[in-house]
Amino acid sequence: MISNISNGNSLNTSARRILVAGGAGFLGSHLCERLLNQGHSVVCLDNLSTGRMENLSHLLSFDRFSFVRHDIVASLDLPVDEIYNLACPASPPHYQADPIHTMKTNVIGSLNLLELATRYQARIFQASTSEVYGDPHVHPQPEHYWGNVNSFGPRSCYDEGKRSAETLFHDFHQQHGVDIRVVRIFNTYGPRMRPDDGRVVSNFIVQALKGEDITVYGDGSQTRSFCYVNDLIEGFHRLMYSPNAIHTPVNIGNPDEFTVGALAEQIIDMIGSRSKVAHRPLPVDDPRQRRPDIEVAKRELGWQPTVELADGLRSTIAYFERQLAKRTGKLAAAA
Repeated sequence: MISNISNGNSLNTSARRILVAGGAGFLGSHLCERLLNQGHSVVCLDNLSTGRMENLSHLLSFDRFSFVRHDIVASLDLPVDEIYNLACPASPPHYQADPIHTMKTNVIGSLNLLELATRYQARIFQASTSEVYGDPHVHPQPEHYWGNVNSFGPRSCYDEGKRSAETLFHDFHQQHGVDIRVVRIFNTYGPRMRPDDGRVVSNFIVQALKGEDITVYGDGSQTRSFCYVNDLIEGFHRLMYSPNAIHTPVNIGNPDEFTVGALAEQIIDMIGSRSKVAHRPLPVDDPRQRRPDIEVAKRELGWQPTVELADGLRSTIAYFERQLAKRTGKLAAAA
C-alpha cells in the first residue's frame, strides 16, 4: 500500500528557509509538500514552462509557503538556508522543444544557484539524472560508470546539460567548500505528472484511458526501472540530511527492471482498456537498457524503494482518471 504524505502543519524545531527551484513541477511540488509538512518555510521558484500552479493549489494555505515566478537563467538573490535545484524540463518532448534554453537552464541556472549557495553558505541539492549514463555499456549502472553519451544529438541538451551541472557542483565544492548533494534520478512516475508529459508511464495511461493505441517505440524490448514518486522524495530527504556528508552523486531509483512492452500490457490490463499496441521507430539515442545500481543508497542512506509497480500504477491511473474527468466532464471510456 502507498502511504500519503501528511497535510498537517506540524512544526520542526530545526525549521529552515528552503528554496525549491522547479517547485511547481511533478517532483518539485511533492518535494515542497514534504518540506512544508516538516515545518520548514518554502520558497517555490518556477518559470511555469512545464510546471503548473494546480500542482501547488493545496499548498497555498500554508503561511510558510510562497511562490515566485522566475527563470533561474536570470540571476537571483534570496537569503535561504537550503536550495533544491529541480528546474529543468525532464521529458524529451519538453526539453527538446527549446534545446538551447534547456542547456542554459542546466549550466547558467546551476551556476546562479551555486553562487547563491556560496553567498549564503547554503547546502544545495542537484536533481541530476540517469541520462548522464546515456545508452549504457554497463548494466546495471553504478555511480562510478562514466556513461556513453552522445554530445551531438537531439537528447544532448539534457544529457550533457546535466553532466555539465554535475561538474559545476563538483567544482564549487572543491573551490568554495559549498555543501553539495547530487542525486541521479531514474525513471519516476506518480500523481501530478502532466498528461502530455511524453514519458512512457503517463503516455501509456492516458492513451489506455482514452482507448487509443498505445505508442511503443521500437519492439518494446528496451528496459526501464520505474520508481514511485513517494519513494524518490524519501531518497531526496535521506541524501539531503544524511549525517554522512556525501558529496558525490548517488543513484536513486527502483532496481526492478521491466520491458516497455510489458509495461504497456500491464497498464492495458489494469485499466481494462480496448487499446492495442502500435509500434513506432525508436527515437535517436534512446537507451536500450536502464537500471540503477543502488548499493550506495542502501549502504549510506539506508534507502531502497518500497512501493510495488502495481500499487504505484493504481494511484497514478486514478490521478489521470480525475484529470481527464476535469477536462471532459466525465470519466474517459476505456472499454
